[in-house]
Amino acid sequence: MNRWLCHHLKLKTKMAQMNFGGVTENVVTREEFPLEKAREVLKNETIAVIGYGVQGPGQSLNLRDNGFNVIVGQRKGGKTWEKAVADGWVPGETLFDIDEACQRGTIIQYLLSDAAQIEVWPTVKKNLTPGKALYFSHGFGITYKERTGIVPPADVDVILVAPKGSGTSLRTMFLEGRGLNSSFAIFQDATGKAWDRVIALGIGVGSGYLFETTFKREVYSDLTGERGTLMGAIQGLLLAQYEVLRENGHTPSEAFNETVEELTQSLMPLFAKNGMDWMYANCSTTAQRGALDWMGPFHDATKPVFEKLYSEVKCGNEAQRSIDTNSKPDYREGLDAELKALRESEMWQAGAVVRKLRPENN
Repeated sequence: MNRWLCHHLKLKTKMAQMNFGGVTENVVTREEFPLEKAREVLKNETIAVIGYGVQGPGQSLNLRDNGFNVIVGQRKGGKTWEKAVADGWVPGETLFDIDEACQRGTIIQYLLSDAAQIEVWPTVKKNLTPGKALYFSHGFGITYKERTGIVPPADVDVILVAPKGSGTSLRTMFLEGRGLNSSFAIFQDATGKAWDRVIALGIGVGSGYLFETTFKREVYSDLTGERGTLMGAIQGLLLAQYEVLRENGHTPSEAFNETVEELTQSLMPLFAKNGMDWMYANCSTTAQRGALDWMGPFHDATKPVFEKLYSEVKCGNEAQRSIDTNSKPDYREGLDAELKALRESEMWQAGAVVRKLRPENN
């Protein structure tokens, strides 16, 4: 029986099928693949987490606390090296420079930023000896390989686990005994062990459940989401409403409360728990009517923007913009200036005062 067929039989026997809005999808839960099984699969592996910025701390600490053999690779002397030491990683024992960590690791978790992955790739590539696994939490480097130059050798596994949230959230939820849902993908199965490896790692880093994707689908949806409703669109939408309220004589505190505070503190928890219809059902009849009447115009106004955004992501233009900007030597200074302008805008200055007045802060 060939490897492709074996792999797909394995998927059928090890994955649950669940109905998501009328579409059946393959998922893996801790019931099908418990932590004990993940430990058994990876008992002879050394997991080298490369990068200790956004995803690195959460994933490495969760793996360590779950009983896996983990080391960290990071440039010496910087703030992130010191952060790793403060988190209990020991130089020369569990904390190494990137080259040595890649040598020691049988699974290399490549968790540097997309721009840094391009820069460090020659160091990682030379240490990808046959049988190792190269792990990503973002499909960027592989999907846009013509732009990034990240082309793994054919004799290593190339896998992905992408937690649907920040590394900070992954760690916080783990410490609370909860899990953050993650997607997983296999780009290359050179050893025949890629499926077991990727699922074991997904469980090990603290995933609630894992849903199947591809590197390409992961990066297209991720870039669209970040620029869309998760970050870019939400700031644009909130600011537009805040500005209209202020231009019509409402005070900063009133405009912020009606735009941001009520959304984040009152309404988001409702639809996060039981869906949008349940949130609507628990609001006043006036609010219900207005929401139902106006959701259509907002949909129609914003969908063309999302279509343009997805097109820019799919053709690679958005990736190139990210590579070009994030590779500049003064990138950090420029970012700090943009974030400072956001932080010091009237809306978020008003928000800082509103947050101080929350009952839990008094």
